[in-house]
Amino acid sequence: MSDLVLGSSLKEFFRLLVGDAVNRQRVSLGEVTEFYLVNLLSEFAAAEKLFTEELDGKKETEALAILYHRALQQEREEKIKTLRRLGDVSLYTAGFFPDSLRDRAVGSDYYIQMGGSAYAQLAQLSQHSSFASVYWELHQKFRSLVEVLEEISARGMCAAGPQGTVKVFENYARTGSGHLEQVLVEAGLVVPKGILPN
Repeated sequence: MSDLVLGSSLKEFFRLLVGDAVNRQRVSLGEVTEFYLVNLLSEFAAAEKLFTEELDGKKETEALAILYHRALQQEREEKIKTLRRLGDVSLYTAGFFPDSLRDRAVGSDYYIQMGGSAYAQLAQLSQHSSFASVYWELHQKFRSLVEVLEEISARGMCAAGPQGTVKVFENYARTGSGHLEQVLVEAGLVVPKGILPN
């Protein structure tokens, strides 16, 4: 019973965060797509959901190219599961952990490309199901949704304390992101553009 309460309260928490970020960034999302994002965040809140366990017991993230290669060789139902995992992991990683992609051989753009493509293929494979429009919207708005998740992550890091705030500021300094700037303005760390005298 406590797991059920925790699960529903976690979903409610993420529903509020997603709704606020989507409204602030003026991203128009279907209700079911917004619900999909909330479920995604709730599922990946358990860190082990993001990783796969290797034979030696280590937990690793599976390379996107390997997931894609596997999907190409699978029958329809398994392909749908693999492509969904590819899209979900890409979206979550690019949105919540952009720092982790900075020093990798492949960066955020690669994750956006792979994830968006996975959702497009899912939409085609699911064209006769009610989820086709959700996957299509995830494909079309993938980059915007990465920014929504990045804002949610940044707000959480600022709330967690100085180290998190420094990371948000470093990301802002590197990218010039408007939504990260707004997070820092609200935290009282950056003066909004246009306020400083010339």
